[in-house]
Amino acid sequence: MADGVIRAGRKLGAVGHARLEKDFLLDQAMQATGLDDFGDSWFECPFEALLESVNGEARLNAAGDFSAMKQFHHILRDRLYTQMWFRRHPEILARPLKNPVVIVGPMRSGTTRLHRLLASDRRFAHLRSFETISPVPRPEFEQVLAGEMEDFRPKLASRIMKVARLANPRTLSIHPTGPYEPEEELGLLVASMWSMKHDAQWHVPSYARWCEGQDPVPAYRHMADLLRLIGWSQQESSLRPWILKTPQHMLDLPALLEVFPDARLIFTHRDPKQVVGSAASLAWNQTIIYSDHNNPERTGREWLGKTARMIERMRSARDIIPAERMIDVQYEDMENDWLSTMARVYRFLELDIEPALAGMQRYLDRSADLKRRPHCYSLAEFGLSEGDVNDRFADYTESYGIPVETRMPASSARRAAN
Repeated sequence: MADGVIRAGRKLGAVGHARLEKDFLLDQAMQATGLDDFGDSWFECPFEALLESVNGEARLNAAGDFSAMKQFHHILRDRLYTQMWFRRHPEILARPLKNPVVIVGPMRSGTTRLHRLLASDRRFAHLRSFETISPVPRPEFEQVLAGEMEDFRPKLASRIMKVARLANPRTLSIHPTGPYEPEEELGLLVASMWSMKHDAQWHVPSYARWCEGQDPVPAYRHMADLLRLIGWSQQESSLRPWILKTPQHMLDLPALLEVFPDARLIFTHRDPKQVVGSAASLAWNQTIIYSDHNNPERTGREWLGKTARMIERMRSARDIIPAERMIDVQYEDMENDWLSTMARVYRFLELDIEPALAGMQRYLDRSADLKRRPHCYSLAEFGLSEGDVNDRFADYTESYGIPVETRMPASSARRAAN
């Protein structure tokens, strides 16, 4: 419906055609804000690679290119506002980011559940969903801090989520969330035009390959500064360690550790058949919103390869991490006995789990309401076989003792508790 409305509006001259051009988009953001400092210009290189791939490969429909232009405008405007806040309050950049706890695992390997359980403990700081959508407060935010007005960002996040669910109702079952739910920091990397979010939203394979050959330390430095800004906007104690997680870190562990040298790492693992099938389903259900030229078999091949590269780079980077700084968590252990598994995690973090249990139970009760239907998928619908996936990841599953089903259920109605 949105695609039809935009097409009709363009025919009538009421809606302009999308211009996915770097200089045009930069100029539009500067005109909208009256600002001209985007911070570190490093982001322009991935931006150029992304635009080239979007324009040449994504084959966006009218709703897709319209939303892409709006998304880029939002990101660029936020970069301008970010530098504005740093000039207004230079003390923000002095906030420490000590001992973050970083969950590192493939998409759909239980990272969300682990992240939200830890985020329910008030001894940690965490992002909320509206903050990963709109990490940067607007210029009038000091009035919010003074209690003179309401922060508009949660309402904006709620509207965006409603639109996404209308566009594809399955998004609710794949990744249940709400404006105030704990959320990953992928949006903070998107601020540098860097992240797997683009792969899962559009068909941009050349951008993905280009990123895999780059050093993303500048994107992680900007992410760290945005965490400082968000902590300041939350009026959060800088003594509380952040709980972080996004599958992007599997590809970028050396950069993560350069920016957060004292990070404590929790690695999650799951049967690759479930990871690949669920990740392909997540990407498929997003790309079909923005393009009318999607192919499920192509999506399956892309995410089989992407998952393999993520695991390969993660395994390579682990060789330089001291053993006492990391712990492995199996998806099946969380499924079978979450409490004992979380107790082991808390022993690793050298914290008493008892003060966190009430908050964890409240999250579990709330999550039952958030997730109203199971996420259903199969490998076959994406042109993949169980044997191919088992063979490709055999060394990984054996090395990390990952329980592997000999055969997935014949039905695609496999519940994927992320």
